[in-house]
Amino acid sequence: DRSKDLIISGGSNIYPREIEEVLLTHPHVEECAVVGLPDLEWGETPIAFIVTTGGAPDAAELDELCLRHLARYKRPRGYQFVGRLPKNAYGKVLKAELRKTADNSRAT
Repeated sequence: DRSKDLIISGGSNIYPREIEEVLLTHPHVEECAVVGLPDLEWGETPIAFIVTTGGAPDAAELDELCLRHLARYKRPRGYQFVGRLPKNAYGKVLKAELRKTADNSRAT
């Protein structure tokens, strides 16, 4: 599953960990995970799953944070706020499950 973690968008490599580290600097982001979803134009596009603490930031606020610290092409194209991230018995986030969740929500 590790090979699927790398997001290739428009021929550029995007490392989800880089985006996650920026998002985690927001005071109301407790946990996050970034996955790449298929995109007809760009190949893949990054989507962020966010678990919040207390107050919930809006997508515009998170976009602004990412644009201050990352190249424009690396910012997530969508944010999904979730109650918890799916994890295995060792505490590793199951990004394949997040991809399925995002694909299902896009289809409906």
